[in-house]
Amino acid sequence: MTKSISPRKSELLSAKPRINAGRKPTPFHPRQVEKCETNDWTLWAGYSVPNSYHSVELEYFSIRNGATLYDISPMCKYRIKGPDAERFMNRFVPRDVKKIKPGRVAYAIWCNDEGHILDDGTIFRFGPDDFRLCSQERQYAWLMDSALGFNVEILDETDDIAALQFQGPTTFAILEAMGIKGVETLKPFDHKNFPFAGTELMVSRTGFTGDLGYELWIEPGKALELWDALMAAGADRTISPIGSLALDMARIEAGFIQPTVDFLHAEHVVRHTRGRSPFELGLDWQVDFGKGHFTGRRALLKEKEGNSSRYCFVGLEIEGNKPAHNALVYHKQKKEIGHITSAVWSPTMKNNLAMALLQRPFGVDIQEDLWVEIYVDKELKWDRVMAKAKIVDRPFFNPPRKRLTPPARF
Repeated sequence: MTKSISPRKSELLSAKPRINAGRKPTPFHPRQVEKCETNDWTLWAGYSVPNSYHSVELEYFSIRNGATLYDISPMCKYRIKGPDAERFMNRFVPRDVKKIKPGRVAYAIWCNDEGHILDDGTIFRFGPDDFRLCSQERQYAWLMDSALGFNVEILDETDDIAALQFQGPTTFAILEAMGIKGVETLKPFDHKNFPFAGTELMVSRTGFTGDLGYELWIEPGKALELWDALMAAGADRTISPIGSLALDMARIEAGFIQPTVDFLHAEHVVRHTRGRSPFELGLDWQVDFGKGHFTGRRALLKEKEGNSSRYCFVGLEIEGNKPAHNALVYHKQKKEIGHITSAVWSPTMKNNLAMALLQRPFGVDIQEDLWVEIYVDKELKWDRVMAKAKIVDRPFFNPPRKRLTPPARF
């Protein structure tokens, strides 16, 4: 007679951490499970990815001092090809896509008819009529609706491409040690294909940390081979995987905005007034009125000509060392004028940093005497601190090494 084991006991006997039912593992999941000591997972676009592996602080320092692997396979990837591909992309996003040359990558936002941002992401250009759009959220329905009248083919490639963010000062030296010949010629925002393990590895000099780094794109069947090759080549250069929490610290230092954190997707808000325009998020440089029509152009032109933007997005340095998570911002400690969207105590810069959405004219015409209300938990005793803040330029962290071509061999 077979002896049965209770589900709970079976779970305790299991040597591997478990993920919630219904979540898909990425192609790198077998290696992540081996490394994820905290068993702290989160959901991203239907996939399970680690929040952390062992220590958020140590993972953060690996970004700034070594090389790190962060799984971006869940990122939504859409291939857009056809005779009208360039014309369609120029209609879809506010920036001028004609200026993006083949072999280049560009940051982009896209808006609804009210001029409110739906999402942001990157555009990869492979040829005159061949693009890939990458985004955090699912955009297939919006893309298909927007493509009416255009001779384009739109393919969802999300599950067909495994991808890693490979970030940190030693990343170039590791790729070189792997035998990726020619990677030294990549300038920031370049992308190029290289032979690897009988297939092609696409390397783009892009990332979300504001540091030297790359993103690596490969077919799922070769994902584990890529992971193992990177770990072997980086054994002497402090290589380690990182989770979402450490990456978030680095992206705030870099001054990058994050959907669902610094702004809400216009199609997801319950109240339409909660949408934000590019001008309200400091993304004026993304809007090119001279290129012709694009979705949201009329609303954005009206906003610009009428100087009717409601908000101003700013970077702040704040006194003290307590991060101002979700804090309110005041003028002269009395008038509430906005709130903090992202905050971090920067271990590298030894500074208290934040990004905030302020009600105009604050942040534009009025920039002095700003204060942030921070509540500090001291062993279940909450102290209220009013900390002085000043507006500063972003990025907060901007090392020369991220721009050097060829990069330094740390």
